[in-house]
Amino acid sequence: ILLILGFLSTLAVIALIAVAVTQNKPLPKNIKYGIVLDAGSSHTNLYIYEWPAEKENDTGVVQQVEVCKVEGPGISGYSHATEEAGPSLTQCLRQAEEVIPSKQHQETPVYLGATAGMRLLSLENKNAADKVLSSVEKTLRSAPFNFQGARIISGQEEGAYGWITINYLLGNFKQSGWTKLLHSLKSISETSGALDLGGASTQITFVPNELSSGSPENLLYFRLYGKDYRVYTHSFLCYGKDQALQQKLARDLQASTSICNFGNNLLDPCFHKGYQRTINITDLFKTPCTSAKKKQFAFGQLYLEGEGDYQMCRRNIQTLFNKTSCPYSSCSFNGIYLPPLQGDFGAFSAFYFVMNFLNLTNEQSPVALDKVASAIQSFCARPWHEVKTAYHQIKEKYLSEYCFSGAYIVSLLENGYEFTEKNWQTIHFLGKIGSSDAGWTLGYMLNLTNMIPAEEPALPPLSHGSYVGLMVLCSLVLVSVILFAWLLFHKPKCLQKGIV
Repeated sequence: ILLILGFLSTLAVIALIAVAVTQNKPLPKNIKYGIVLDAGSSHTNLYIYEWPAEKENDTGVVQQVEVCKVEGPGISGYSHATEEAGPSLTQCLRQAEEVIPSKQHQETPVYLGATAGMRLLSLENKNAADKVLSSVEKTLRSAPFNFQGARIISGQEEGAYGWITINYLLGNFKQSGWTKLLHSLKSISETSGALDLGGASTQITFVPNELSSGSPENLLYFRLYGKDYRVYTHSFLCYGKDQALQQKLARDLQASTSICNFGNNLLDPCFHKGYQRTINITDLFKTPCTSAKKKQFAFGQLYLEGEGDYQMCRRNIQTLFNKTSCPYSSCSFNGIYLPPLQGDFGAFSAFYFVMNFLNLTNEQSPVALDKVASAIQSFCARPWHEVKTAYHQIKEKYLSEYCFSGAYIVSLLENGYEFTEKNWQTIHFLGKIGSSDAGWTLGYMLNLTNMIPAEEPALPPLSHGSYVGLMVLCSLVLVSVILFAWLLFHKPKCLQKGIV
């Protein structure tokens, strides 16, 4: 009897523990991965994203887990050696192989989106652009991932996906289980606008309160987390900071009478005093952004000398924004419709990199417009030898252009988009939000997850009812055994008298 009771007790305890542990152990994470390559005009970045297979309201919850900067120029820089464009991505693809579990390589989608640099190359030399994309596609197909496409995305897409990224990371879509990562960025409106600045183009995107029916090409519609959004967006090709500088130099070269009188020297207020640069005339006019301004010059090179004059630099830059005519109720520049600005704006990419270098990105206390202008003016006024010594770790090309880039950003935002002293502090310069980079790629991945079917969530081995029933049964068996043992070894007095 003792052996039987002991065996039954042990069995009941083991059953209770086994059922409880099995039912309550952590469920396996069903994580999916995706790769997006941002092939910009100056460089390419590879981003790795992950999301749970179970979607929320038909949209995946996507977050960045890794970024890899590809060595060398952007893929548009391989126009004279197109076969080298694809192999340049190999190192970052190998890094992706290490980050993503090998058993999931084949099911991981990989996309490449080329932006304004390739848009320009396609206009300039479509054959070269096609060969670059072909080389890139060949390399991506050879990787162990699920290649989904390599294409040139439109300026509208670039702007809209940047807007999705910003609002997703700020929690403005109110996706369940997601908290705001930057509480200081609270928009008066439901969503925040997005300002993106690259090397060859710039984008402005936001949800306006009012819209003109005369410009439908600037409208996009999205459905995210069960809600519809009507978004205004426009991309200005040739108005990224690198192409804007090319445009300015081309204009200055043509307008300068000193070229005729004093040779091929150009005094430029947007570079530090003491700075010198030699520019090939053919390089200056080779892109579609400047080719229309090309004319014959008696010299092949331009010798540029800096003056470090911020105010004159601003006046030079303002000639890039044609505001003479507006066929709509309101415009930005070049006759492009722009509804009244609404709510907060997240400014990222080169907006952030330049302003961060100039120490003007303090999110706790945004810097006022007059102080921004004053800080850039002070930086531009510093002689080149002093700047070069203070920032010796930065490449000379980038360092020499911060004065122009800072002045250009203020001009674009103030003169181009008409931000004023009053609403300047609604602009928040963002590099990262949480662990994710601000940019169009996360929004692109997020939108693409709508096409990835949701999977059933991992479930415990037993249903809730079965689990409770088994636990009750095992508990009853254990209690019954204990009670029987007690009765056997501690007989009640009434039972003892009966036996006597």
